[in-house]
Amino acid sequence: MLGTLPASRLALLQRIARFAHTPRDKAFLRAYLRGVDEADLAAAPPAARASLALQHLAAGQKRQPGEILLRVWNPPADDSRDGSPHTRISLIMDDMPFLVDSLAIVLRDAGTLHLLVHPVLQIRRDRRGRLLGVAAEPADGASAESWQLYEVDRELDPLRLAQLERRLRQALEDVTVAVKDWRPMREMAANLAATLGERHPAGLTEEVREARALLGWMAEDRFTFLGYRYHRLERGRTTDCLVAEANTGLGVLRERTEHRTKASAGVVLTGAQRALARSAEPLFVTKANRLATVHRATYLDYVGAKEFDSRGTVVGEHRFLGLWTAGLYREPTREIPLLRHKVASVMAELGVGSHGHDAKAVQHVLETYPRDELFQSSVAEVVDTVRGTVNLYERRKVRLFPRRDAFGRFWSCLLYVPRDRYNTLAREYIELIVLAAYGGTDIETQVQLGESTLARLQLRIRTPDATHPTPSVTEVEQRIAEALRTWADRLRAALLQHHAEALALGLAARYGSAFPLAYQEDSTAANAVEDIAALEAAIASPNQWHWRPYRLATDSPGLLRLKLFRSGKPVPVADMLPLFESLGLKLLSERPYGLRQLDTPCWIQDFELQPRHGGVLTLDTDAPRLLAALTAMVEGHAETDGFNRLVLRAGLQWREVVVLRAYAKWLLQTGLPFSQTYMEQILEQQAPLAMAFIALFKAQLDPALPPMVREQDAAKAQATIDAHLAAVTRLDEDRILRGFRDAVLYTLRTNYHQRTSDDQPKAWLSVKLDAANLPDLPLPKPQFEIFVYSPRVEGVHLRKGLVARGGLRWSDRREDFRTEVLGLMKAQNVKNTVIVPVGAKGGFYCKQLPTDREGMQREGIACYQTFIRGLLDLTDNRVQGKVAPPPQVVRRDGDDSYLVVAADKGTATFSDIANAISLEYGHWLGDAFASGGSAGYDHKKMAITARGAWESVKRHFRELGHDTQTMPLTCAGIGDMAGDVF
Repeated sequence: MLGTLPASRLALLQRIARFAHTPRDKAFLRAYLRGVDEADLAAAPPAARASLALQHLAAGQKRQPGEILLRVWNPPADDSRDGSPHTRISLIMDDMPFLVDSLAIVLRDAGTLHLLVHPVLQIRRDRRGRLLGVAAEPADGASAESWQLYEVDRELDPLRLAQLERRLRQALEDVTVAVKDWRPMREMAANLAATLGERHPAGLTEEVREARALLGWMAEDRFTFLGYRYHRLERGRTTDCLVAEANTGLGVLRERTEHRTKASAGVVLTGAQRALARSAEPLFVTKANRLATVHRATYLDYVGAKEFDSRGTVVGEHRFLGLWTAGLYREPTREIPLLRHKVASVMAELGVGSHGHDAKAVQHVLETYPRDELFQSSVAEVVDTVRGTVNLYERRKVRLFPRRDAFGRFWSCLLYVPRDRYNTLAREYIELIVLAAYGGTDIETQVQLGESTLARLQLRIRTPDATHPTPSVTEVEQRIAEALRTWADRLRAALLQHHAEALALGLAARYGSAFPLAYQEDSTAANAVEDIAALEAAIASPNQWHWRPYRLATDSPGLLRLKLFRSGKPVPVADMLPLFESLGLKLLSERPYGLRQLDTPCWIQDFELQPRHGGVLTLDTDAPRLLAALTAMVEGHAETDGFNRLVLRAGLQWREVVVLRAYAKWLLQTGLPFSQTYMEQILEQQAPLAMAFIALFKAQLDPALPPMVREQDAAKAQATIDAHLAAVTRLDEDRILRGFRDAVLYTLRTNYHQRTSDDQPKAWLSVKLDAANLPDLPLPKPQFEIFVYSPRVEGVHLRKGLVARGGLRWSDRREDFRTEVLGLMKAQNVKNTVIVPVGAKGGFYCKQLPTDREGMQREGIACYQTFIRGLLDLTDNRVQGKVAPPPQVVRRDGDDSYLVVAADKGTATFSDIANAISLEYGHWLGDAFASGGSAGYDHKKMAITARGAWESVKRHFRELGHDTQTMPLTCAGIGDMAGDVF
């Protein structure tokens, strides 16, 4: 027979057999290891496997029939030959059914099973029990013995090791007595099948005949008999008692095992239990209150057949304990005694007949109904459950059908749940819910999964406390349904609460499985609804960053969470850190979530932020300013530097921070001997002063305020500033803060309040300063200067007087371009004394120049246009002889215009205008005008930087005979050609 094994297994066994010392040992090794899994054979060296088997052989050298040789021990873990890190269990005894299964019931509590060897060997022994020979097949003079070897997780506690051995011996004892008494128990059932109910008060009714048939059916190998005993019923005035009759116990109910079962003692019966014991029902089926120790680890089935006296009174009970065999579940209910009668009664009660859709549906439910439940349930209970089950119509709902055991020992529940929601975790949730609801201490669960959209669970909950209130079935169903709801289910429900059905279902279909598991664990469905809105916006505008601030209920007030939504690729954390740090925030963590199964890849980046210097952040006030500042930095409207810390420290909007940043840039150009970083630190430390500077700026220059209010607000702001400055003790700090104060105080005009055509703030800031009166400016001081700031360009225009002329310069001196322009203005002032009274000069610096030539040219032109627009934002115009101020500008200096000259060719020719400009302002300006015209520019509109220039031009035109009254003035299109005139 050994030659029929697969070649790989045969080779393993041969390698192990080489370590045998005698032919008998070699034969034993082959027979002993024949059925062991190949992986287990190869898991240890052949010598170790041989040594372990031969030790078992040595332990079985002598054994008497019926003797059990059981050993539980810990081998040396470091023995190189046959050591093991596990606990070992060896057994030698007469072979009988259920041995391996019964020991497995005990060993499942011992942890992982690492090795199992369980051959049935044909052993020849002499009269003294000494081993004579071993064979794998039956042989003359040999007896079948079960040799079993187990390795389980190592148990170091001697008490627990001893307890394991006791439990194993008890299980083996139960198996032995159950197998030994099986035939007498079976015969008892067969005898009762012929005599049960002979003295039944109603005679041999259909119910009695079905009870007899069931006992006979059980005796035909449909029931594994494990225990029997007769109990007599002792009646009392208020209570009865079931008392075990001596010397009637068989199997696990033998008298020698009485100490292990409560059933052997007298049981007091009251209430429903007493009524059931006295009833004329000849036979009842239920579950015992003890677990089987033989064959299967489940609660024993309990069949009670009643004994009647000559008057038809119940005087006792024949109690059978065991397990239904597979025949109970294989055979149709119409062929099973007692059940066939009950099923017919249920069909009749439901009135569905034997044909049609409803009849088939009911028959299907009854055929798949748990058979032990059919035995134990009354017709009324089965009718209610079947009707409810049929009415489910495959709907994905949770339905619970509970039944109380007649003796009040347990609840038996049939539970239907959506099949796609059932898994091991779902079962654990369900068990916790029903245990709590019914006050149970133990639960047994069986599940049926088929083609139906519903999974069926049979739950048996042990309830020793009979006073526990009966829960509401609806409430338990709701708790289970909530526990089984997936994250996608909750998302769908949340979307339906916030959107119309069609939109909600569409979003649920698109995003239900898109979020990764990490996101589902971290976020609720309600939060996901808001995130989906942001994701939809991110998909619609992929070039924009979309933010959502939030805070968990458990978060401290100083913690803020911020989600960034992007389509495409996520933003590297290295790119985000400078943004957060510029706002004074510390990044504690980042959790990225990539969404799957979307047409456009999307990312959610969840940032956890905290102010570096402590403090509280609010969602209502701080978060909107924070998001606006982040957006401004990302879109290039604000620089990423330490001034942004004022958004949170001083409560400023990002554009208000731009004002302070612009003044700081201008102060640096004036030669203030401090770094920008130091200015940022000082303003952050003096946050109230930063707020006061902005208050003064707005009070002086906000066109929406009436003049009286501006004056009052400016006075309040100045008083606040002076009070704070008085408390400053450090000289460098005082100088910086006074520099900011003076710059704001001497600002004459700003375009801060102007808007673009699409009602957005302008991307640059212009301020006109009363430079002549500003203290601490390097000499020579211009009379006025305009500073234009943006993240892309900075520029300054200096005018020595009201009437001045000069050009513009593209500077390459980032740190001191004002010094360069100031020197040029001084030279221009000297040069122009023979033409106009004083000089002017302007210059700008491009801050983001690319490296390629074409890119540099494009960026230079764009910066130049921004600079010019910034100058013209503050320039008066003249329309029909009247000064037209720029919109949304408070002019603290009154009228002071860069005059715009326009000529109509019908009145003055192009050459006339060029000649007039040359005569009044020199050939350089006229030549520039003429060359621009020949290049195709529209010189019907031009800007000249001098007060009184218009009157000079008109005087010259009148001398030429032109009508100057019809010459209009306009500022339209100035930015496109102004450089040809300056």
